[in-house]
Amino acid sequence: MNTARPGPAPGSTATPTTVLAVATIGFAVNFWAWALLSPLAVRFQAALHLSAFQQALIVAVPVVVGALGRIPVGALTDRFGGRVMFPLVSLATIVPVLYLGLLGHGSLVGLLVGGFFLGIGGTAFAVGVPLVNAWFPVGRRGMAVGVFGVGMGGTAVSALTTVKLVDAYGTAAPFVLTAVVLAGYAGVAALLLRDAPDRPVPVAPLAARLAATVRLRVTWQASALYAVAFGGYVAFSVYLPAYLKTAYGLTQADAANRMAGFVLLAVLMRPVGGWLSDRIPATRVLSGALAVVVGGALTQSFTPSLAPLGTVAFLAMAAALGAGSGATFALVAQLAPANQVGSVTGVVGAAGGLGGFLPPLVMGAVYGRFGSYTVGLVLLAAVALAALLLDVGPVARTANRATATAPDAEAARV
Repeated sequence: MNTARPGPAPGSTATPTTVLAVATIGFAVNFWAWALLSPLAVRFQAALHLSAFQQALIVAVPVVVGALGRIPVGALTDRFGGRVMFPLVSLATIVPVLYLGLLGHGSLVGLLVGGFFLGIGGTAFAVGVPLVNAWFPVGRRGMAVGVFGVGMGGTAVSALTTVKLVDAYGTAAPFVLTAVVLAGYAGVAALLLRDAPDRPVPVAPLAARLAATVRLRVTWQASALYAVAFGGYVAFSVYLPAYLKTAYGLTQADAANRMAGFVLLAVLMRPVGGWLSDRIPATRVLSGALAVVVGGALTQSFTPSLAPLGTVAFLAMAAALGAGSGATFALVAQLAPANQVGSVTGVVGAAGGLGGFLPPLVMGAVYGRFGSYTVGLVLLAAVALAALLLDVGPVARTANRATATAPDAEAARV
């Protein structure tokens, strides 16, 4: 694929650390906006007399659009760079945020239309990975992309603040505040973000580049792994409170607090997975993480006491899913062609986002049929085992072939 290499931006004072910090903040801010509807879904259901399906649809629409939107946005980032795309995505997200806060929250149609365009905020992930990746050498990319991934904690900011702001100042308050923060971030990003001086820029048309991306072996291998690792994290963060309340009789507040601990540990372990992947093969990190998920899911399928075995099983799975997510994108950084990292990230990110929706549906259906979560957790263990076999087999062979040619390719690039 033809590429052009731009020179350094005139007067640029950007450093890898600065770019990483600004990109991570941008990821968190956009994810904060992306998750604004979820904490308010119960209120919207009561106020608008929505069915359970309509309530779920309000939450699902921005997530699905954000996941699928990563595919074109990742490809556009390869072409135009993160310096252009991060402010653009942030500014574009302001429109649905203000619409929902000021007008759209009064009807189901308004919520769905606003939620559709709110999905733009979820595409920020596909902007940040290629931006950060280009600034760091191969041996540090896993850690850098893992640190950037901490920005997914922006969803926690939304969960902790949205309802409180609505109670204190009215429905518009969290939306207006988020819009102001997005505007401020867009200005900061335009001033401080720079694309790496040696970033390869593809010149082929978007459709041709996407077609080339889906033909890459790493695209589909990483997508399958990320659908399990990040999809598992998303599924637990969504369904864990309901599971704990039903299986163990916990109060809603206690279940929510335990879910927050699960999410926090997974977020913190993401850069650890990337850091480990800089020192040992990412496939080994992934195999270890997936093995832990298999063991944790099988253990939890027996519904052991929460103190201590159940808690240990859940926290072990949280750490493994976080580390596995970080290792997956370390693998992308190592195996994807430099001028296609954004495109590959978009497809893989979409797979991870979509991978989080099926497990809660399956768990709910299984519990409704059998009155137990055992079958659902055994299925989770089986899926994680299949991913483990994929990792130690085809993915490891792909990585080994790439490693054998990497020194020559890197030397030629430098």
